[in-house]
Amino acid sequence: MKFADDAFIDDARVVSGFQNRSLAGQIMHWARIGRAIERSGSFDYAKISRVFTGELETGALTAEEKAVCSDVFLDKMSNPSPDEVSFFADLHKSGKAVGLDASGKIVRAGVQADE
Repeated sequence: MKFADDAFIDDARVVSGFQNRSLAGQIMHWARIGRAIERSGSFDYAKISRVFTGELETGALTAEEKAVCSDVFLDKMSNPSPDEVSFFADLHKSGKAVGLDASGKIVRAGVQADE
């Protein structure tokens, strides 16, 4: 079987090392979890979609739905769209972006801590 998603394979490779599974074993483990979730009578992907549109609170999700919601959220946050990349690049250039320095203090982008 071939996977078009290299990031998926990379993630599976990392997790397989932590879980003492082969790469194929990790992928099969995830596939079994997905199958169990889909077979579960308490899983509703539409509810997850409603969470992301702000129509539903995460407290209304089952444990399985929360786990999938978390995975979807992490994936979305880890893979910004080109528009998001451009937005944040422009924000950084404007000096209006903020972040944390090495000591955990809030700093503005492009501004030195002693200014």
